[in-house]
Amino acid sequence: MKTIHFNKTECGVDFLLNVLNEAWVAEAYMLPDTHNSDYFEIIVLNKGNGFVFIDNRKIQITDDSILFISPFQLKKWEVNVNELDFTILIFKEEFLNDFFADKLFTYKLLYFYQYDHPTKLDLDSGKIQGIINNLKEIKSELISPNLDSAHIIRSLIYYVLHRLNRDYAINNNLPFQIDTTNHAYAFKKLLEQHIREKQRIEDYSELLGISRITLNSAVKKQFHQTATELLKNRLLTEIKNDLLYSGKTISEIAFGLGYSEPNHLMRFFKKQTGLTASEFQSTYQNGR
Repeated sequence: MKTIHFNKTECGVDFLLNVLNEAWVAEAYMLPDTHNSDYFEIIVLNKGNGFVFIDNRKIQITDDSILFISPFQLKKWEVNVNELDFTILIFKEEFLNDFFADKLFTYKLLYFYQYDHPTKLDLDSGKIQGIINNLKEIKSELISPNLDSAHIIRSLIYYVLHRLNRDYAINNNLPFQIDTTNHAYAFKKLLEQHIREKQRIEDYSELLGISRITLNSAVKKQFHQTATELLKNRLLTEIKNDLLYSGKTISEIAFGLGYSEPNHLMRFFKKQTGLTASEFQSTYQNGR
């Protein structure tokens, strides 16, 4: 499977961030085969139709919408690239976290690493155009940087990301206030790093140096679900991706995720989805 890496030379300056809207971008980035990338993507669509598969979700491409894709999420596109009108913001996690001196910055954005709500946001054309104008200004600073370009880019990107966070929260009835303890966001980050080998809440409370009760309280306050529910949803996504894309047997998937018996994984999967592994694969292949 192909992994697309961030290409710093396309940017031209010392930033692991770029804005793309040239004609070649669709063919280079929106591939019809399953692939992933090592950066975040925010794809702002003026116009478009077709579908994109992100992990195990099939998402319809529509006008006046925004797609949010996190690093290493599996994706493939079923689109006519000639009918797309879009602008893409891409950036590396470490760059943005350093840029704002906040190691958990990207995990505070509700639309990234999102497994319970859509990774797509529909907005009116006026808001879409406003976001595009902000991205164009960022691009102009990247192309022709001045001594104060870093400050201008920082203010623009901060505004765009938080503006979208507010709209996403409102559209999905989610809280968007910041939990100053950061335990909820730190837990979310640790899930991305350790989900394949750690599937107990106690493992994460130990990593964070807090009690299970404190962790659960922080997660429930911020994300309106328990830490266990968040962990199960993340684990379920990992299993689904393995079933669809890895080519592994059920036994190989189970042992790779630390299950002592394949039946344990299958019971968990059936309880969470209502489907057996084979039923899930068949449903996906039939486009449902």
